[in-house]
Amino acid sequence: MKLAFLGTSAFAVPALKALAEAGHDVAVVYTRAPRPAGRGQQERRTPVHELALSLGLVVRSPKGLRGKEEAQAFKALDLDAAVVVSYGHILPTSFLDAPVLGCINIHGSLLPRWRGAAPIHRAILAGDRETGVTIMHMDEGLDTGPMLLAEHTPISSADTAETVHDRLAELGARLIVSTLDGLMRRTIDPVPQPEEGVTYAHKLGKEEGALDWRRPAAELERKVRAFHPWPGTWFEAPGTNGPERIKVLAAGLTLVGGAPGTLVVGRDGFPVVACGTGGLKLLQLQRPGRSAQPADAFLRGFALTAGTVLPPPAVASLPPSKPA
Repeated sequence: MKLAFLGTSAFAVPALKALAEAGHDVAVVYTRAPRPAGRGQQERRTPVHELALSLGLVVRSPKGLRGKEEAQAFKALDLDAAVVVSYGHILPTSFLDAPVLGCINIHGSLLPRWRGAAPIHRAILAGDRETGVTIMHMDEGLDTGPMLLAEHTPISSADTAETVHDRLAELGARLIVSTLDGLMRRTIDPVPQPEEGVTYAHKLGKEEGALDWRRPAAELERKVRAFHPWPGTWFEAPGTNGPERIKVLAAGLTLVGGAPGTLVVGRDGFPVVACGTGGLKLLQLQRPGRSAQPADAFLRGFALTAGTVLPPPAVASLPPSKPA
């Protein structure tokens, strides 16, 4: 097929690579424009941009897609289909309708569950036992189009957003190739999404990573995994020069008594914080501007003693997602 590919983040990289390896004619790659990043604030290309250049593909990075000239240029490509993966711009009707087979999206959830911006994180946070990838035909709604193909994968108790992200990215790459093959052979028919079971994966914010010790420990442990590596989870602890925001990079569950926020040091030297229900064992911590450390080593260099009561967060966060 003659395709356009619209993607930006690392989640889209395996799909673009798979399409090129499958022999499809990727006429153009649309991605977000380079942005300043790092301490030097030098412009950095997106992961999709870098891959497209290495493959010798034409790259476009418009600031938006609603202009008449952009719509005309896209239509003039005379595409069979457009593949959209984690792009970052809303596609107007002029783009959705331009390819013969329309625009096809790789979405990181089992639709209609977790429509929206952060399906991987929300699935882990909610305690879902499985997730997957849905290939859908895009319409003007938010992830509401008819489904073409889907595949499940389990979420284990050790999974983080990072591990599920990488697994789904590879799964999506394989499924999009199968989907295009099925469309060419006319062996795949669109199936409308069911009306029941719709949930929305709201966009993540940094402040949502605050750990509220009044919540059940099981919920906080899921949050640590769901928000790793970004936006991360944290709590405030008393430091020499005032409160410090301590990142929690890994945690586990244990039994402990005490008021929520009470710190206990276990026999193994690792800190445990009493929660609304159960205790959260802190396994890996990081101070601002410092390297990550095992939590037992962290305590040897930071004045956080048994009996300290850590305060609840002062920031507001979204209510917890309900388990599936």
